[in-house]
Amino acid sequence: RGRRKVSAGVQTGGATRDRDAALAAAMQQLEANFGAGAVMRLGDQGSNADAIDAVSTGSLLLDRALGVGGLPKGRVVEIYGPEASGKTTLALHAVAAAQAAGGNAVFVDAEHALDTRYASKLGCDVGALVVAQPDTGEQALEVVDTFVRSASVDVVVVDSVAALVPRAELEGEMGDAHMALQARLMSQALRKLTHSLARSNTLIIFLNQIRSKVNTFGYGPNEVTAGGNALKYYSSVRLDIRRIGSVKGKGDEVVGSQVRIKVAKNKLAPPFKTVELEIDFGRGLSWEAELIDVAAKHGIVAKAGAFFKYKDQVIGQGKEAAKRRLREDEELADELEAKVRAVLFPEDAELEAAAAAYDNPSGDSDGEQAENAGSEEEE
Repeated sequence: RGRRKVSAGVQTGGATRDRDAALAAAMQQLEANFGAGAVMRLGDQGSNADAIDAVSTGSLLLDRALGVGGLPKGRVVEIYGPEASGKTTLALHAVAAAQAAGGNAVFVDAEHALDTRYASKLGCDVGALVVAQPDTGEQALEVVDTFVRSASVDVVVVDSVAALVPRAELEGEMGDAHMALQARLMSQALRKLTHSLARSNTLIIFLNQIRSKVNTFGYGPNEVTAGGNALKYYSSVRLDIRRIGSVKGKGDEVVGSQVRIKVAKNKLAPPFKTVELEIDFGRGLSWEAELIDVAAKHGIVAKAGAFFKYKDQVIGQGKEAAKRRLREDEELADELEAKVRAVLFPEDAELEAAAAAYDNPSGDSDGEQAENAGSEEEE
């Protein structure tokens, strides 16, 4: 058997070279017809097959659950859930992160309900944020397509799919039946947008509402998102966000919401991961509560009764007091965040340690390096 395999390989060696030459010629012809980059080998330099840029969601736990450090750029993301569950808040945090990194953002306000003061409190640069309030669904999606094709925008948020009213429905009479107009509109728009997204590396976030499905007879899901099924297929990431409780301050005053976010679909990492976060009214995602919860879970912060302690120092009595302490003490918050990041993203910590070791192979501290540099200058 071994001899037959060797002899077969010898006989087909020339044929293999001919096939490789034919493949190279076909690729050259396709590049000549359709432009450079029309076809490529994933291993070729410049293909960037493994490079996935991401925009942070403002939550360390959610960034970890997504697997790529945030919402992937060059893809479609859908965030859906009931009313007042935090969909717009999560999208505005992504806008703030993109602007903090020096990028541009567009907010297509189809619901005409954007609160600029709230967006500013979440960290958005309202003066630089491009806002469009279209009249029809066709106009809204044309605005999105124009910005994506310009390759000048990092994040585009559409709030929401359910508010994209087709022109025929808007111009018709109240009560007229328009079967699947919105679904056909979304399907056509996503077919056009998919090609431009990868080239421009733009992230599109579609916010969506849910509707109750009638006559399920107890089988299958009893909820459905608006706009048809096309968005489910074209989305690389789908986030299901639900309100599960309240955050209470002094007395029984409700100062925020507890939400559960489930990664219902993820093409870039294992899906179905779930995180629970807190949203403070008027402040957005509570990064302080997230730091305290993760630090307490991994033993970075000790919890004794209602007290939270860090290095034998009481941070606060009760979670709300500890959150206020972290807001006031930036040095303590930065120290805790560094340790929490090292726990949640150990690969990043290892890369930083390797980079530090490469920059300082002798293992000297910064002070020792300064002393050595001073003695060398004196000599």
